[in-house]
Amino acid sequence: MTDDAFLGGALRILQPRDGYRAGVDAVLLAASAPLEAGQRQRVLDVGAGVGVVGLAVARRVADAEVVLVERDARLAELARSNVERNALSERVRVVEADVEQALGRQPALAAMAESFDHVLANPPFHTQGSGTPAADATKAAANAMAGDSLIGWSRFLAAMARPSGRVAVIHKAEALAALLAACEGRFGALKVLPIHPRRDAAAIRVIVHGIKGSRAPLGILPQLTLHGDENGFRPEIDLILRQGARLEI
Repeated sequence: MTDDAFLGGALRILQPRDGYRAGVDAVLLAASAPLEAGQRQRVLDVGAGVGVVGLAVARRVADAEVVLVERDARLAELARSNVERNALSERVRVVEADVEQALGRQPALAAMAESFDHVLANPPFHTQGSGTPAADATKAAANAMAGDSLIGWSRFLAAMARPSGRVAVIHKAEALAALLAACEGRFGALKVLPIHPRRDAAAIRVIVHGIKGSRAPLGILPQLTLHGDENGFRPEIDLILRQGARLEI
């Protein structure tokens, strides 16, 4: 295990040293959720891993109620430990369940269907059977999914979001077409945020926001650039990663 600081030390996260590891993607996704304190909004972190996305939301928004869903028993147990060690047990809980299984077979999830104001997801980036799988079984499971699983994930996100609820997904840039296709008929008012390592480099990630049931058209937002001319993060990115600032979309 490693004991890692997120949000400038406001979160302390235990995670496997050599397995699946949360990082910048998780913090950016959490920061992109348009939550405000005082509304007691419900947030679902899907495929939560060790819990960084949901815990970062809970730390930023003092009255947000967060549920972390993770299918891997080892990661789910680490997520529970991270909830407790960050003193967030009153507002954050972990549910061990599989996004790709029918809700009817998972009573704990079925009871929460259509109840979340915001649903956040960081799906596995790779397709099973393509490339060399990770040697670590947990990392391999976290990083790869079946070729059509984005459709299943989108169906699950829609099932859990309340009417007009919001969804946000971060994925590799080359998966954008598949991600938009998976959202069709479920989410509208889609906003695509391309994330570039540097201003003159191609996008490596996209964050896609949408609203359940909306028919509003797609919009492409100006790019988010992580690094300046030097190797460090740009000041506005540093504020998000170290001080928990919101990423406006």
